[in-house]
Amino acid sequence: MKTLFSLMLIFSGTVLAQTPFDGTWVAKMETVQLPQSPQVYLLQNAVYECSSCIPKIKVNADGKDHPIAGSPYFSAISIRVIDNNHLELVERQRDKTVYSETDTVSPDGNTLMQNITDSAGADGQPISAQKTSVRISAAPEGSNPISGSWQAQKIDVTSDNGVTVTYHSITGGLQASNPDGEGYTAKFDGKDYPIQGDPARSTVSLKRVNANTIVETDKQAGRVHYQLRMVVSPDGKTMNVTETDKERGTTMTYTMQKKQG
Repeated sequence: MKTLFSLMLIFSGTVLAQTPFDGTWVAKMETVQLPQSPQVYLLQNAVYECSSCIPKIKVNADGKDHPIAGSPYFSAISIRVIDNNHLELVERQRDKTVYSETDTVSPDGNTLMQNITDSAGADGQPISAQKTSVRISAAPEGSNPISGSWQAQKIDVTSDNGVTVTYHSITGGLQASNPDGEGYTAKFDGKDYPIQGDPARSTVSLKRVNANTIVETDKQAGRVHYQLRMVVSPDGKTMNVTETDKERGTTMTYTMQKKQG
């Protein structure tokens, strides 16, 4: 599965004249505005479905691995029902666990808590997060309480490696890194450059709008996957990011703060 933010960014090479982007940035979780599109699940008759997922998921909830096509990040998924209000989801790429999630529905059935561990990064170091959602449509009669539509309200990433990125200037472009070992070296020429360490073999292109604004476009198999618009504040201390998921048609915004020293 994808990482929690599209921060696919690695540093190498000679640093030249600095730009407002140079330095290490950390996302401020309290500023995150999550997408408004709902998450839609159905668990009924021992079958689990996620119609809002990409790719869509429909497998037996028997705790066994089932093949899933359509994702470069995982090839099998298992769903284990722990009890009426808890289930475990695990995604694997071949024999490696790349993502796991424990879902808990509150006793009143109106809140969904998802404890997430994402290990899909190049170095395998896990990213931990907790996402809280509220119910916006009822579960169908006779289904598990996780069924229905949910609206994400808050996400708390508890691992620094999931919210940190470092930029360095190069001649006519930028290098970037995240602690997961993913990254790129790209010019501001709109051409596609490989993202190192990305299992999906994605590419990135950069456009510099002005001194404080860059648009990053990520592609998978030649199709636009994500687009990020990054704007550094005049004082150089914060960066506002608008992240558009082109596959899902959703937008998320957040603010990053430059680390000092």
